[in-house]
Amino acid sequence: MSINAWIERYLAEEVPKSKSLIVTVFGDALLPTTPGIWLGELIALMAPFGVSERLVRTSCFRLIDEDWLAARRDGRRSHYSLTNAGKRRIERAYQRVYMPPLLDWDGQWTLVITPRSGDTHPNRGQLKRELEWEGFALLTPGVLIHPVEKAEALRQLLDELGLRERAAVLRARDLEGFGGPGAEALMIQCWNLDEVSARYRSFIEHFQPLLAKLGKAVLTPEQAFLIQTLLIHSFRRATLHDPRLPAVMLPTAWPGTAAYELCKALYVLTARDAQAHVASICGDSESFVAAGASRVPEQVNSRFGGISPA
Repeated sequence: MSINAWIERYLAEEVPKSKSLIVTVFGDALLPTTPGIWLGELIALMAPFGVSERLVRTSCFRLIDEDWLAARRDGRRSHYSLTNAGKRRIERAYQRVYMPPLLDWDGQWTLVITPRSGDTHPNRGQLKRELEWEGFALLTPGVLIHPVEKAEALRQLLDELGLRERAAVLRARDLEGFGGPGAEALMIQCWNLDEVSARYRSFIEHFQPLLAKLGKAVLTPEQAFLIQTLLIHSFRRATLHDPRLPAVMLPTAWPGTAAYELCKALYVLTARDAQAHVASICGDSESFVAAGASRVPEQVNSRFGGISPA
C-alpha cells in the first residue's frame, strides 16, 4: 500500500471531526511558529483532509463560541488565533502527547478535597470534570486522587475556576506499620485502565505499518503534514483518558509505552517536511517563523524528549 493509499484509507475509516482536527493543527503545527492564521491559509491546510471551506468556517465559528479561537477582520479577510484559554488547554493537553511516560514515583498521593455539601459554587462540577481530565480519579464524593504532584496545574485550574479558597490540596502516603495491600494496590482500581489500554492498542494497530513505509519512502511536504497531523490527532485521542500513572503502577507490557515510542519515531520522520509544508502555506502570516522551511523550530525539536531530526 502506498503512502497516499494509507492516508486515504485512514481518513475513510476514522473520519476525524473537522473541529477537533483544526485544534490539532493549531496545537501541533501552528503554535510553535505563528500566533494565528488567515482563513484562506487554514482552508488550504485543511483541504487535503477532505475538510471543505464551509466546514472550516463552521468549525471556526464553533471554536470561537467555545473560547478556543479569537477572530479579527482586516478588510474582507478573517484572521484566527488561539485565545489565552485555548493556549492553556492545548498546553495541558499536549503535555500528555509529547512528554515521556512517568517512570519513578515517590510513593505519595495528591488529594483534592471539596466539601460534600454546603458549597453551591457553580464551578464545582467543572472542577471535577477538569480534574478527571487531568487524570485524577474520584475516590469518594468530594475527594479526587492522583499519584503525581501536579501542583502547577492545580494552582492554575483552581485560580481559573475561582475555587482556590474552596478546595484543600494534600499530599499523603501509606502509614507505616499497617499490613494489607497498601494504597497502591487499592487505588489502582479507581482507574479504568482496560479502556485506556484498548485505545493505545488501536493506535498501534493503525500506525505501526506506516513506520516501515516511511523508513523507505521520500515524503512530499504535504504528505508529511498529513501524516503528522493524523498521527498527533490520533495519539491525542488515545491519551485523552490516560491518567498518566507511574510505570510501577501499570500492568506488565503496558501498551501506552509502545504507543508513545511509535508516535515519537513517526514524528521524527515527518517533522521537518511537515514544517516546510506549513511554511509554504502560511509563510506570509505575521510573525510566522519563515525559517521553519529550513529548520525545525526549537519548540518542535524539544518534543518527545528531543526529536533531533536529521
